[in-house]
Amino acid sequence: MKRRVYAALVGSLVFFGAGLQVWAHHSFADAFDMTKPISVQGTILQVRLENPHSWFFLEVKAPDGKMEKWAFEAGTPSGMIRNGFKPNQIKTGTEVTIKGYPARDASQKMGMVQQIITADGTTFGMFGAQLGGQTR
Repeated sequence: MKRRVYAALVGSLVFFGAGLQVWAHHSFADAFDMTKPISVQGTILQVRLENPHSWFFLEVKAPDGKMEKWAFEAGTPSGMIRNGFKPNQIKTGTEVTIKGYPARDASQKMGMVQQIITADGTTFGMFGAQLGGQTR
């Protein structure tokens, strides 16, 4: 009898634990409005290559002339590196244009990266460097 109770308890913990992991990881479509592409131009303040997703933080001049801080979520560091993105390739102070999708909550200055384009025209897709639409 004790074995059955123990097995049921362990099975429940495994089942619910796996469910929590899936629940904790958000869907991009739930967090970002994929029907409203945006393009934001600014200066990189910080790049964080960390799991589960990388982040690009930048300072952007708003239409009213005030400076705003934006945060853009990108792919996993390992996925980006496997596809050609190198750590420290985009440094603090780099002028970039980020194309992507805004947060569904319009009060947040946040988005999901589709492309990052540097002043010299180098284009990085969400998962690495690209040239003319081709991944390097």
